[in-house]
Amino acid sequence: MHILIEIWRTLMAIQMYCEGGLMAKFKIPTTPMTTNKTIRFPNDVVEKVEEAIRGKECTFSAFVIAAVRMALEELEKEDE
Repeated sequence: MHILIEIWRTLMAIQMYCEGGLMAKFKIPTTPMTTNKTIRFPNDVVEKVEEAIRGKECTFSAFVIAAVRMALEELEKEDE
């Protein structure tokens, strides 16, 4: 299980790097630090997320992280 987490972290770091710019000079990605948090989701939200990621190469955690990042970006835009 630990190796899968490390692979996922590496892939996420590569994705974040690649989204930073087109054809940028390649840099070996670093694994971002993570912190475990326990949160409770309403059952209907869990069901909708699981439905959205069914059949896709995406985990529940990856979906939630992407959604939170998008929400944070929107909040930053509102503050500008």
